[in-house]
Amino acid sequence: MGTVFLRVFCVFSFVSGSTAFSQSEKAVHWLDFEQLEDSLKVHPKKVFIDFYADWCGPCIRMQKEVFTDPEIAALLNKAYYAVKMNVETKDTISFGNQQFVNERIKKRNPVHQIPLLMARQKNKPFSVPALVFMDADFKATARYFQYLSAEQLLQILLQ
Repeated sequence: MGTVFLRVFCVFSFVSGSTAFSQSEKAVHWLDFEQLEDSLKVHPKKVFIDFYADWCGPCIRMQKEVFTDPEIAALLNKAYYAVKMNVETKDTISFGNQQFVNERIKKRNPVHQIPLLMARQKNKPFSVPALVFMDADFKATARYFQYLSAEQLLQILLQ
């Protein structure tokens, strides 16, 4: 009886583990900027950055509808380092031997330095969602300041 229980337990554990693994492979593997810096040193690769805010309706919609799409997740995980950053974070972020802070934390629109440096539009106020594509040398190749459907983002990723 103990042997049967052990076999059933082992099979259940294997199936559960396999299911959990396959589900995690369908999710975007988001990094923060510190993890990105370490990753770029080891293996240069293109970078995708999603700048968002908790109150941003289109950002929430992209998180629910676009970044959960298995094809989007697979393409981002394969070809890019994907970074997600809340533009209103209070965190000090170390990147490229520099420290970046949110100097506007006590102001009405408390956007952190990093998104202001990387995703600002000329002669326009900062807005989210802000999606930035960078090459392996960390140079911006494209920026989008709008909701992108899974189909739209897929077309961009396949270019």
